[in-house]
Amino acid sequence: MADQVSKTVLPNGLTVLTEVMDRVETISFGAYIGAGTRHETAAENGVAHFLEHMAFKGTAKRSAVDIAEAVENVGGHINAYTSREQTAYYVKMLKEDLALGVDIIGDILCHSSFERGELERERGVILQEIGQANDTPDDIVFDHFQSAAYPSQPMGRPILGTESIIKTMKRDALPGFMAAHYTPENMVVAACGNLRHEQVVELVGEHFRDLPTSTREAPMPADYTGGEYREARELDQVHIVLGFDAPGYGAPDYYPSMLLSTLLGGGMSSRLFQEIREKRGLVYSIYSFTSPAKDGGLFGIYAGTGESEAAELMPVTLAELAHVQEEINEAELARARAQLKAGLLMSLESTGSRCEQLARQWQIFGRVIPAAETVAKIEAVTAEDVRAVAARIFRQRPTLATIGPVDQVPKLSAIIDRLAA
Repeated sequence: MADQVSKTVLPNGLTVLTEVMDRVETISFGAYIGAGTRHETAAENGVAHFLEHMAFKGTAKRSAVDIAEAVENVGGHINAYTSREQTAYYVKMLKEDLALGVDIIGDILCHSSFERGELERERGVILQEIGQANDTPDDIVFDHFQSAAYPSQPMGRPILGTESIIKTMKRDALPGFMAAHYTPENMVVAACGNLRHEQVVELVGEHFRDLPTSTREAPMPADYTGGEYREARELDQVHIVLGFDAPGYGAPDYYPSMLLSTLLGGGMSSRLFQEIREKRGLVYSIYSFTSPAKDGGLFGIYAGTGESEAAELMPVTLAELAHVQEEINEAELARARAQLKAGLLMSLESTGSRCEQLARQWQIFGRVIPAAETVAKIEAVTAEDVRAVAARIFRQRPTLATIGPVDQVPKLSAIIDRLAA
């Protein structure tokens, strides 16, 4: 697959990556900007996400309706997302509509109009989105977890921003953020599917020639601190996220930490699911996750449980964290490897997933990593590697976020004492 990947750097500094999948009838095309929530100032928290919304609301030559109809008239799909380190705009279309897709993405990134009426309407939409998140405890608890892990720094701020900031955000903040960050050097354009690299390069050169040029400042380094957030609400369940500092992309412990998360709480056969849900019936939902970044990351465990079960849940969970540092059998490690490899290889069947992987790998590592190389790294992880990374992760200061009837959830100090025992 790596020999099908082509790269061209345009005269303005924009990197274009393509991968040919000649047995499909579609293409995925996207622009991936290396800027997100952690690149915002405190006063403009939420501007990256606001900008992502506004990009679809009209350009110098297209209205919001024109953009939607142009894509859907050919049966295509257009979308975007904002994360803490990246913003992405992408389309998926039939192969004969590639030119239209590149034109539209280039148009919204180079010529968005930020019309005031559309801006005020979208401001209301985002405030509704924030309200919906606040009303969804198993969603908003992750924002509070992130904030407690990285207090008073960009990495800990919510992607959506806050109601007060969004209500008062000035129009100029959006094109200002775009001018500072949507530059050729900070963007990767990627395309996958039934395509020719030369055609993609020609189209991108035509439709992305008006990108802004500027020098941006590096974001504040992520400084994991750890802490606690507790919010008492009258709910049927208490929602809990317990987490720790963890390896980021490219760290030596990255793949061992991924395997640790998979065997600990990555599926129905995982230790947490079997012990806490299947054997004890303490939860409906429990899983572990990794959230890597360029300069660090988080390892977390989410559980939703009843008030009467909450007191038992945490000691059992902490016992599993201790147990995994002491003993891992080859069967469960092999199962975790198989899950990771299958997820990776299955994702390669999607033009959208492959498109995103091309861009992300280039932005993080400066190269496209062949799937065989990733599989080899997964295969090379030993049980001792996983035990060692578990000891390093779970013996640090934890972060706890919990919402609901929280009285029976142990305080952070008690959790720290138990982990040190």
